[in-house]
Amino acid sequence: MVVKLLDFWAPWCGPCRIMNPILEEIEKELGEKIVIEKINVDEESEKASKYGVMSIPTYIVMKGEEEVGRKVGVTAKADLLKLLSS
Repeated sequence: MVVKLLDFWAPWCGPCRIMNPILEEIEKELGEKIVIEKINVDEESEKASKYGVMSIPTYIVMKGEEEVGRKVGVTAKADLLKLLSS
């Protein structure tokens, strides 16, 4: 099963910009095992509300329709990989 990582961000968010290269590395490393869906909270506030996102960046790991993990804020690459493999 492909894992989906929901990336809640905004263009004005400094920590979000810090995380972009890390997410790109993870996407390259995991290839077809992962789908990263970037969700701009300014444009998709309803989706942010649906998932209870209060701070950005927020990363939610989904397997099917089920949330299996969540991290908020700048997160080390190793911690994100661990979250994705859980």
